Amino acid sequence: MVVVFALVALAVVSVLVTANWYVWRRLFRDTTRGSGPVRRIGAVVIAGGWVLAVAALVAERAGAPFWLQRVLAWPGFLWMALSIYLLLALLVGEVVRPLLRRFLERRAARRPAAGEAGPGTAQAPGADTERIPAGTAPRAEAATEEAAREGAARHEAPPEEAAPTSAQGPAPDTDLSGTTPDVGSGGRPESPLALPSRRLFVSRVVAGAAAAAAVGTVGYGTYGVLNGPTVKRVTVPLAKLPRAAHGYRIAVVSDIHLGPVLGRGFAQKVVDTINSTQPDLIAVVGDLVDGSVKDLGPAAAPLAQLRARHGAYFVTGNHEYFSGAEQWVAEVRRLGLLPLENARTELPHFDLAGVNDVAGEDEGQGPDYDRALGDRDRTRACVLLAHQPVQIHDAVDHGVDLQLSGHTHGGQLWPGNLIAGAANPTLAGLEHYGDTQLYVSRGAGAWGPPTRVGAPSDVTVIELASLRA
Repeated sequence: MVVVFALVALAVVSVLVTANWYVWRRLFRDTTRGSGPVRRIGAVVIAGGWVLAVAALVAERAGAPFWLQRVLAWPGFLWMALSIYLLLALLVGEVVRPLLRRFLERRAARRPAAGEAGPGTAQAPGADTERIPAGTAPRAEAATEEAAREGAARHEAPPEEAAPTSAQGPAPDTDLSGTTPDVGSGGRPESPLALPSRRLFVSRVVAGAAAAAAVGTVGYGTYGVLNGPTVKRVTVPLAKLPRAAHGYRIAVVSDIHLGPVLGRGFAQKVVDTINSTQPDLIAVVGDLVDGSVKDLGPAAAPLAQLRARHGAYFVTGNHEYFSGAEQWVAEVRRLGLLPLENARTELPHFDLAGVNDVAGEDEGQGPDYDRALGDRDRTRACVLLAHQPVQIHDAVDHGVDLQLSGHTHGGQLWPGNLIAGAANPTLAGLEHYGDTQLYVSRGAGAWGPPTRVGAPSDVTVIELASLRA
């Protein structure tokens, strides 16, 4: 087992090192003419960014002083998101790169040679009709031939072959980089933008576009999170729901992830959004925090303002077990929420049950479906709060009508949705599993980078519909 873990860790490190070397090469090495400060600064930025990212993760898990967590979290987590989209943008650039080079080559091929008359260019009268008598050489040619003969006699090079001195400046066919450009037929330069200048130009264009795309994507995704969740409304019909409960509204919020990045101000936005929907019941389905009650108690204080006709309920997520689940259950109870720890309550028109997250099994506090659902009246509709979508299979076995979950974040950062979709039965939204329905919220906050791409945050209002209506 240890050997397998070591091999997996080695493979992950190898992939990360290779990916970051590629990013450094495309952004800094290929866009400069030689070694220098730009390349060194690029190496420091990339390596330093990942040092901050790893340090932020370790500080959060190790319970480092909260001020240190906050100092490391913003730059470290944002670099994680930025590096992902730099890599993706540069990979797209590999497709653009040859197309741009080909465009420049074709453009150079169409440009007329220097000194040649282009199409439609008028020529001076008599330019082609001046004739030189046979046996007569122009004065300039005669002088050149005479100098060549004298040079040969003295074992010296002819004047036109002498290398220019520093006072004379660079040779006429040498560009400012000291590199002689490509020449085409006739000995003329092929293009004012010749190799290697053409390659440098293409590299700079692709690198600049990739950097702009990555920064823009991360900036927009971060703004979306910090601006707060939007409201999503979904109607869910339940066969056992009585007519009197038709239109009953449950505000579902998950994965708020209060921590060193998202604090009290963000919690207030989430609470205001929930209260604006005027729900009958509020369900907080896990991953409320990333940190201890000592550090984040003030950030969670706005939860005391939640208002619903039948109250607000809470179940644990996996991150609560990284943060002191027992202390947080006590804290949310103090704030006025009702924790459902493998428990059930009978509301006027249906049963509401909640189970602990599967991460609690390591602490002897895992989900207990028999305790929460075993002795209930199955003629009544039942709504189950369970953090992870994978818990749906136990819900089906116990005759649950609707399970409300979170955990996936909808993938949070594209293409992370591909990984999250493979690990969960439902990534986001409403799906049927036999007679049981599962709704998965994308969550209100974000973990790690405070950024979402392709998976906007939400608070979902579930409106129950009676088929008897």
